[in-house]
Amino acid sequence: MNGKLDLETLKRLVEAGEIDTVVVAMTDMQGRLLGKRVAARFFLDSVVEETQGCDYLLTVDMEMEPVPGYEAASWALGYGDFVFKPDMNTLRPVPWLEGTALVLCDLLDHHSHEDIPHSPRAILRKQLKRLADKGWKAYMASELEFYVIDEPYDVAREKDYKGLKHAGWYIEDYHIFQTTKEEPLIRAIRNGMENCGIPVEVSKGEWGPGQEEINLRYAEALEMADRHVIYKNGAKEIAHLQGKAITFMAKLAYDLAGSSCHIHSSLWNAKSETPLFADEADGHGMSQLFKHYVAGLVACGPAVTYFLAPTINSYKRFQAGSFAPTKLGWSVDNRTAGFRLLGPGAGTRIECRIPGADCNPYLAYAALLAAGLHGIENELELAPPYSGNVYEAAEVPDVPKTLRDAMTALDESEVMREALGDKVVEHYLHAGRWEQQEYDRRVTDWEVIRNFERA
Repeated sequence: MNGKLDLETLKRLVEAGEIDTVVVAMTDMQGRLLGKRVAARFFLDSVVEETQGCDYLLTVDMEMEPVPGYEAASWALGYGDFVFKPDMNTLRPVPWLEGTALVLCDLLDHHSHEDIPHSPRAILRKQLKRLADKGWKAYMASELEFYVIDEPYDVAREKDYKGLKHAGWYIEDYHIFQTTKEEPLIRAIRNGMENCGIPVEVSKGEWGPGQEEINLRYAEALEMADRHVIYKNGAKEIAHLQGKAITFMAKLAYDLAGSSCHIHSSLWNAKSETPLFADEADGHGMSQLFKHYVAGLVACGPAVTYFLAPTINSYKRFQAGSFAPTKLGWSVDNRTAGFRLLGPGAGTRIECRIPGADCNPYLAYAALLAAGLHGIENELELAPPYSGNVYEAAEVPDVPKTLRDAMTALDESEVMREALGDKVVEHYLHAGRWEQQEYDRRVTDWEVIRNFERA
């Protein structure tokens, strides 16, 4: 069972006793897979068409607490159901779980069967329709970093996530010997992804001790976002099965490198399958369309950051000299900038280096595409690239420094409100405000250590 499954193949596998369980999953606001494990025969009898789940799933925080104040779902509205509609294009085996397949779902209104507009997949689909109306499509790729911990999740919890045993103890960027120590886990993840239809390009050591990166093959935007969330969930499951833990936190510790999710994007003619970003006659190999697109990314950078860095912790990663950007400028193959031009030819694309590994890919992709389309539709002029150390460039606008700053920029952005919809923007701002409120009323270890005796 390599690659994706079609319905007829699933039926044969169920009949042969090779598949007995189908994970039916949605993606929540935090980018996690939530859903049900369905007996395979019942899936074929009924759930293949649809099933239901509580609509509170798009109003909870990281702790799964229902957050008050949402317009879409609340105690006052009774927390009814919405429809899980399986997208059979996502059906695939889960090789690391015995007898299991998985399918991702779109979320529909229980009565009208229309898309739930604030669901992450629907938000991305809306921007992809804007592209399709122009005869275009987007190819995207996520590059996710994570830390490998040589202890299981329950032990990490018992230790309050302190003093954890990392898989290494020195900088392992591109190291072969150190990554050999981690290879039993990383190989299992690479092969697991390949065998469920998520092609892998490479894995490598990253800057931190025990920090790894696995690069997935690029794909059309919706397919890539699906791969991203399945990969993150699957990598955790495979680590758990080996008695280990991995974390995609943006900033695990003050003295450790953060974990990023660099996002690559390019636009293509949907009919002819030709790239729209390359122009060999240009000094940087950029078409005029591409220049407008990048100008849109830079102009809307503050407003989209909330969708690239969605938690309090996300902003701890933005430190000068850390390979995480602090500025919104663009440059040619320069890792100090927020946006990096890469190419050449059909591979011409822009890499956004702002997102952390904690981002929700559907929201991040949608926000970036909305920003790029703004640049194209308004023919924004692209400033020259910055060629030096962008960390030190006082004239280049900053990445928002805190979640509060990012929410303010999104709240004030007419571009994002028009592209995503006022209600969608308000829904996610409400989530961010709750996150900020919950953090503000907590006492941290740093405060106790700093003030217990000396205050």
